[in-house]
Amino acid sequence: MALRNIVKKGDDVLTKMCRPVEKFDEKLCTLLDDMYETMEDANGVGLAAPQVGLLRRIVVIDVGEGRIELINPEIIKTSGEQDGAEGCLSFPGEFGMVKRPMSVTVRAQDRNGKTFEISGTELLARAFCHEIDHLNGVCFVTRASRMLEPDELES
Repeated sequence: MALRNIVKKGDDVLTKMCRPVEKFDEKLCTLLDDMYETMEDANGVGLAAPQVGLLRRIVVIDVGEGRIELINPEIIKTSGEQDGAEGCLSFPGEFGMVKRPMSVTVRAQDRNGKTFEISGTELLARAFCHEIDHLNGVCFVTRASRMLEPDELES
């Protein structure tokens, strides 16, 4: 495994639509492992492939409940609403208030190409939406109702 460079604010790759994954091979497994290690090293809860410079529909997430890998994910069901602070590894030090569904169900493929569904609430639902947005070239700052000042995060 290897740490990858995280693309930062201003890089065009963060605004582009990602292509579906078609090859489920050892190269994909290595990328997933590298992304997970990179996310952990940066103290993140999610990382999407464009954040490491690759326009592929790949996401890794761990909100403290174990590793989740989503390949070619799509949100198939949402319910409720939550409004909370969000940040992003590609926008270090920036946080904003973002409305997201309270509950989200995603259909995706695993590293072997097998289709599955997974549901999450609260932080996991937020992470699903945030990371899948990245695959569509959307960053949280465009969804934020307002950006937060550093002193607002401490309260």
